[in-house]
Amino acid sequence: MQKSLFKLTLLATVILGISACSGDNKTTDGTAASSDAKAAKTLLYCSEGSPAGFDPAQYTAGTDFDASAYPIYNGLVEFKRDGTEIQPALAESWVISEDGKTYTFNLRKGVKFGKTDYFTPTRDFNADDVVFTLERITNPDFEFNKAYPAEFPYSVGMGLPDLISTIEKVDENTVKITLSETNAPFLQNLAMAFAYIDSAEYADKLMAAGNAADINTKPVGTGPFVFTSYQKDAQIRYTKNPDYWNKDDIHIDNLVFVITKDSAVRAQKVQAGECHVSAYPKPAEIESVKKSGKATVLDQPGFNIGYVGYNVEKPKLSDLKVRQALDMAINKDAIINAVYQSEGLKATNPMPPTQWGYDKSIKDAPYDVEKAKALMKEAGAEKLAINLWYMPVQRPYNPNAKLMAEMLQADWAKIGVNTKLVTYEWGEYLKRAAKGEPDVILAGWTGDNGDPDNWLGSLLSCDAVGGNNYSRWCNKDFDSLVTNARQITNQEDRVNDYVKAQQIFKEQLPWTTMAHSVVTVFTAPNVVDYKISPLGSIRFDGVKVE
Repeated sequence: MQKSLFKLTLLATVILGISACSGDNKTTDGTAASSDAKAAKTLLYCSEGSPAGFDPAQYTAGTDFDASAYPIYNGLVEFKRDGTEIQPALAESWVISEDGKTYTFNLRKGVKFGKTDYFTPTRDFNADDVVFTLERITNPDFEFNKAYPAEFPYSVGMGLPDLISTIEKVDENTVKITLSETNAPFLQNLAMAFAYIDSAEYADKLMAAGNAADINTKPVGTGPFVFTSYQKDAQIRYTKNPDYWNKDDIHIDNLVFVITKDSAVRAQKVQAGECHVSAYPKPAEIESVKKSGKATVLDQPGFNIGYVGYNVEKPKLSDLKVRQALDMAINKDAIINAVYQSEGLKATNPMPPTQWGYDKSIKDAPYDVEKAKALMKEAGAEKLAINLWYMPVQRPYNPNAKLMAEMLQADWAKIGVNTKLVTYEWGEYLKRAAKGEPDVILAGWTGDNGDPDNWLGSLLSCDAVGGNNYSRWCNKDFDSLVTNARQITNQEDRVNDYVKAQQIFKEQLPWTTMAHSVVTVFTAPNVVDYKISPLGSIRFDGVKVE
């Protein structure tokens, strides 16, 4: 234990002596950094990749939210860190009108924004900040969006620009949001990271200086930590927010993301005492870490789905027979055994069995190479050539995308398909995928809010094309069912619509559903009270380093 703690202190000293903020390289005095590291509680998180940015409104990936939303910002409401239950955050309480269309939020008083070397707030959090945040993600003509045009895939994919009719500042500490129609998951959607609250004062300053884009590189929030510096593919640094409204829940003085793309290296660093926490291991690494006894292995069933998505806008893939053939030719059992090993459960639906509304009656088509060949012939696609994109990072829903891609390539070769494997850096991968560049893509999802709409709406709706709907599949019957279910408050009635929607999905096959995985996190022995979130978030509020 003493050896591990020494290594952790040593690494903290090295990292804390290096700083780069938004492209400005800085150095600090090594002696001072060493002294600070010894005196302070520092947690080192071996993260899997660099974030695309620090503005959670623009992104959908866990890598981005883990680095931005959870350390730096707060929402009006938030999920408990180990569950799907909503708890008050920047809103102390709220009232929902009888018709379910009006939400009145009573805001927490005395909340401070974090002070950085590029912004010093002059006022507390208030209603202006909520109005700014929500107007920005729902109103394309909003003044800030003219200064810094950006896409908001979550907001658009959920239909929020049409759903939210008005955002009204009642007084400094009260905001009223009126919807165009009843929306059952609305409050849960507001608890998601993309809706975390910005500083309107900071935004005004950025606009006045002509630097509106800095909202994505120099973040300011009310969260438990204050952003300090970022070096791409190296490290992100945060310090404890001394004025945090829930300061009794923060036990870390310095938080450092040590960006380590190789999962095996991450596992080694935790065992060697060079990181406190590491996530997203490959299954083969888990048993090794358990045997070493040098790290704690936490795990729980994942609230996720890994899938093969077919871009239905591509000429041949628009043919259902081709999608059926590709689906039938996949030896799913062999892939799950190789990629997930004992950590995966075969998926048949576009959401996990633990999600309410799951249709247990749906079955996969059987693995049948000969029938797949016949379907390809019927479709005139015997010599089909496609590209298959695979993720460059380990994610909870796919611990080894490259291996899965190679096995799919071999499976499809048996029916005459020539498959070219393609990958990009993670941020670039997601950006290009949203634009519809891949023919076939390996992707996945970890549930964000515990509602079926988060799967069926966020990933497969017509509104989500250009965002998270990488298949670019827009089925009007499916869409109508999902849209209608949002407007119903009775859960049983919602389930009926979701079951029908899942059946259409399975008939039309925009995806081959692959697996739901077990989520595993490694922690150093001196880490206390780290909790795995069923929603996939990596959070360090409540966590201690002893």
